[in-house]
Order: sequence, then structure tokens, then C-alpha cells
Amino acid sequence: MAFRLKLVPDETNFNFFRWQWLTFGISAAAMVASVVITLVMGLNFGIDFKGGTTIRTESSTNFEVGDYRQAIEKLNLGDLSITEVFDPSFGTEKHVAMIRIGTTDATGSVTPAQLNEIEGALKQVDPQVRFAAVESVGPKVSGELIKTAFYAVGAATIAIMFYIWLRFEWQFALGAVVSILHDVLLTIGIFSLFQLKFDLTTIAALLTTLGYSVNDTVVVFDRLRENLIKFKTMPLIDVMNLTVNETLSRTVMTAVTTALALGAMMIFGGDVIRGFVFAMLWGVFVGAYSTVYVAKNIVLRLGVKRDWTKPGEKKEKAAADDIPAAFRDAP
Repeated sequence: MAFRLKLVPDETNFNFFRWQWLTFGISAAAMVASVVITLVMGLNFGIDFKGGTTIRTESSTNFEVGDYRQAIEKLNLGDLSITEVFDPSFGTEKHVAMIRIGTTDATGSVTPAQLNEIEGALKQVDPQVRFAAVESVGPKVSGELIKTAFYAVGAATIAIMFYIWLRFEWQFALGAVVSILHDVLLTIGIFSLFQLKFDLTTIAALLTTLGYSVNDTVVVFDRLRENLIKFKTMPLIDVMNLTVNETLSRTVMTAVTTALALGAMMIFGGDVIRGFVFAMLWGVFVGAYSTVYVAKNIVLRLGVKRDWTKPGEKKEKAAADDIPAAFRDAP
């Protein structure tokens, strides 16, 4: 007999909307608080958005990124990002690294004296290292990157709203967009509150989180539409409770398995991807919450079309016994 792990029973009867006004009020308050915190404390922008210097190094010997990092961190120059570059065309005698250093200088670049200090520190751990290229990105270019990044998030949100509007109805689209806005604001707010590094990888995590949240929302919306057709006389709030209970196992399993993978990356992935992983991990739980307590609450308040019978088809009257007994007297 095969062993099956069940995080959620096959049949559940939780009343998710018993405290609908409280949960919706908490979500609204959290969104407002996130905006206020971001405006007051600001974001801890990384190198991508503050400007800095990119150094391309080449060496004829293998090197460890950790050794490079330790050597440069002793100089206290600012934010630091080091990645090893892999390319099949390099060959065995060419080992390349990209070093990015953020600065607080108005020009957004390190000085020639600091470059000499960096080169000297690296030569202590790798005598064969040399600087192949040095480029600086100023605050003006970084400001344009900030605008472009937020334009990307806005464009993704509009596209998602249009898609859901076409697939369902405008009430569903509005609920999904408010849910997305909830996820984005809370993620930005948590980054501002704890002053976590906010860079292009965080924007990538935000966009990924939007896709995850919308995927979960669309799955639940699909089941909701099926139940609206099946149970035409059941009150809308009961249909929503039934729908969330029916999809609860899928939602929990998806969130837990995703969180396990992200948790491993958070612990063993290192500093380079920690911000990206944290944003996704936070987005997984916030997205699962907002699907039920934000998107569904919006649809519940606005109401939705109950008669999906096509013109010319015979309408069948839903019998009272179509309503599952478990939901007739749900608390």
C-alpha cells in the first residue's frame, strides 16, 4: 500500500469568510502602512539603482569568489557584488569575474586610488589577476533604471488585468489587480522596513511573485466559475467558501513545496541571491493569502454573474439538494 503525505484532508469545511471585514481591513491597513513606511524610510537601493563601478577581471588561474569578496570587503568601499563569468569560448586559461562596487560619491564611481587599492587586495589572493575593463554607471542612468523597473511592474499588472477581464469578468479582473497591488506594496514595504537591498534581482522576484499569485488566483477563479454554474441558488459567500475549500489542498501543497525549495536557496545560496529568494519566499505566502482574503473579498463585495446559460439553451433550475449538506449550516 503506497504511503501518501497529506498536508490537508480531502474534505474540509473552513469558513474563510467568517471574519471577512476584519481580514480585508487588515490587508487594507497593511497596504497603507507599506506606502507610509516606504515614503518615510525609503528603499535601500543596490548598485543597479545607486550607480557604481563595474570591474571585469581576468586571471590565468582558478579563483574563489569568496576569496575575492573577503579581500575587497576589508577596504569598506560600499555595496559589493561579485560573480564568476562562464563562457565556453574562454578556454582553460581564462577565468573571468565581474566585480560591481556601489559608491556614495556623487559621480557614482570609485577613484583611481581606490582602484589601485582593489587591485592590490586582489593580487594578494590571486597574483595573476588583472583588470580587463572598468566601467562606471552614474546616478542619472540608475534613476532611469528605477523608472524602467517600475514601468515593467506596472505593464505586467495591466496585462494581467486585461487577460483576466477577457477570461472571466471585470469583477474578477479588479479583484486580481487589487490582490497584485497588495502583494507588491507589502513586498516593497517589508524591504523598506528592514532596509533590505533593493535591486534589479528584487524587481525580477516581484515579477515572478506576480506570476505565482495570478496563477493561484486563476485556478481558484476557474473553480469558482464552475461552482457558480453548478450551484445557481447557493448564496455567493457559500459558493466561495466551497471553492476555497476544494482548492485548499492544491494551494497548500504548491506553497509548501515552493517554500521548501526557496528555503534551501535562502540558507545555502549565499548573499548574492538572498534578497531575490527572500522576496519570492515572502511573495509565496502573501500571494496565497491575497488570493482568498483580497481578490475573493473584492468579488464578493461587487457581486458576480450567476446565470451562465447560453442563449437558446434550456435553463435548468437548481434543486435545493444540490447544495452540499456540509455548507448548509456552515458556521
